[in-house]
Amino acid sequence: MDENLESYQSYLEDEKHASQNTLSSYMRDLSQFAAWLAERCPGDLCAVKQDTVEEYVTWLGARGKSAATITRSIASIKSFYLFLQGRGKVTANPAKGIAARKVERKFPDILTSREVELFLEQPQCVDAKGFRDHAMLELLYATGIRVSELISLDVGDVSLGAGFIRCTGKGRERIIPLYPTAIRALSDYIKDIRPQIIADPEETALFVNMSGERMSRQGFWKLVKHYQESANIDKEITPHTLRHSFAVHLLENGADLRSIQEMLGHADISSTQIYTHVVKQQLKDVYRRAHPRA
Repeated sequence: MDENLESYQSYLEDEKHASQNTLSSYMRDLSQFAAWLAERCPGDLCAVKQDTVEEYVTWLGARGKSAATITRSIASIKSFYLFLQGRGKVTANPAKGIAARKVERKFPDILTSREVELFLEQPQCVDAKGFRDHAMLELLYATGIRVSELISLDVGDVSLGAGFIRCTGKGRERIIPLYPTAIRALSDYIKDIRPQIIADPEETALFVNMSGERMSRQGFWKLVKHYQESANIDKEITPHTLRHSFAVHLLENGADLRSIQEMLGHADISSTQIYTHVVKQQLKDVYRRAHPRA
């Protein structure tokens, strides 16, 4: 890897404390840009001009990349050169004047309350795996946390007596309450099941796989897909679907945006406001289906 890319990666890890997902996506975009550059006009990354970046963006479009992908790539390149500029490696940012592509806003898929109930009923509490999966899914819907935050939780982050979890995501710590069903599911798992399956008595991870080690992101995605199939729900369900559904259901039942923002861990309330648009769209759909003159 180019030494400037290595320095930038260290900067994201050590100074910006970027999440693993953010780090992976930035470095993937930049590695692709560097590989493209090496094929067409080999040279120092620090010598890149704006017309070269524009040519690369055109190339991405010709390959059928989506507007969202292209916009993210521009942002990654712009951030990289901003870093180099701050280190005195370049005098100008060659991506500065390149506009982001217009991205069609896609509202997230939301489960109905009945679909959530059906989905959460799928893990059968007849063995260790069933108890664990039931606790994981209940906790995810109870709190709306990200899957990365879920698998990063330690036992010490849960307060069953007080009925909340302590969650750290994107450098911010937040306290999120739990409803009684989630507390019971977690209590059963922590007290009776987890001690049976942990590989090491010193293990701190709240959720572990059946080998007794911390649950991985991929492992959790697989069990979500498994329970989607067993529930026969047509909608595509991902861990983020439960996060979106959590937010919309709170909003529909009278929660204010600021409280939802705090529980979701959004730095900017504009990220939370998308859920008001989802609710409005649902009302419009109901109106069109139900009103005799619609």
